[in-house]
Amino acid sequence: MRHQDSNGPDGSREPRDPDGAPQSPAPPSPPTPLDLNLVRTFLAVYRSGSFTAAAQLLGISQPTVTTQVRALERQSRRELFARLPRGVTPTPYAHDLATRIAGPLDALLAAAGHDPAQTPATAPVHLAGPAELLCVRVLPALAPLVADGVQLRITPGLTDPLLDELRSGRHDLVIATTRPRGRTLAAMPLLDEEFVLVAAPKWAEHLAGRLTREGPGVLHTVPLITYAEDLPIVRRYWRHVFEQRLNCRAAVTMPDLRGVLAAVTAGAGFTVLPRYLCAAELADGALVLLHETDDPPINTAYLVQRPGTPENRDVVRVRERLLALGPTW
Repeated sequence: MRHQDSNGPDGSREPRDPDGAPQSPAPPSPPTPLDLNLVRTFLAVYRSGSFTAAAQLLGISQPTVTTQVRALERQSRRELFARLPRGVTPTPYAHDLATRIAGPLDALLAAAGHDPAQTPATAPVHLAGPAELLCVRVLPALAPLVADGVQLRITPGLTDPLLDELRSGRHDLVIATTRPRGRTLAAMPLLDEEFVLVAAPKWAEHLAGRLTREGPGVLHTVPLITYAEDLPIVRRYWRHVFEQRLNCRAAVTMPDLRGVLAAVTAGAGFTVLPRYLCAAELADGALVLLHETDDPPINTAYLVQRPGTPENRDVVRVRERLLALGPTW
């Protein structure tokens, strides 16, 4: 005699075993574990910014990299990279994935003797920091290393986002304008930026003697050229040197201090700049110090290294050269 399936509580037919007892529901399928090779390829693409560069780092073909990244996207059911005309850019999910896996994967590969950071010296050194410092001091300082075969991949940007990318493995070294919070990143003092109040000679002549007699308020008659609308550098100078609150709006804002330097040198107005950035203009008279002080505002920049991985010897060479020359800037 055949047993008939009985109706369940919702009127559906409940499956039964041959003895007529209701069958237990099948357990949910466990998540598919991520393939280590796929994750390693993903991280190489994430750090290098392109499938081609990742293929060179890993010693495999570019089509293989593409296939492995697509396989990982299918496994994770998430898009990892947006394809650009040149290279790729990580999606938010890729940033999160890289942050979670970079340290453990680097440690595992290092223990197995397959760490990508120990590839031959042809592996590029990924260095990031403020655009102005990179262009004016860092790249000229590293020119001899480049001539000697060191490859560099330079990324300009703001400190906090760059440090987040350093933690996830996107960079090898970051020049930070503030000391990183916490103890997970090794930060070494690189240089002390001294800030100076400057203008072109015509404005210095216009203000001759008045700043001493009338105080800093006289500068409100001169256009202010600055980095950002909230005047972070100039406000700090006012508090530190004049012990006053700045009450002045910018005539021009330019989020690159090289642009601020160019405008002020051309006679647009006054500003506060790091001395290293305008040293040549001060030396040849294109700019003039409007105020001299024995206690100028100082900001320490730090060289921060990616943790959790053995060192590429070219990263060591770049780091040591920067630490040797930074104090002279």
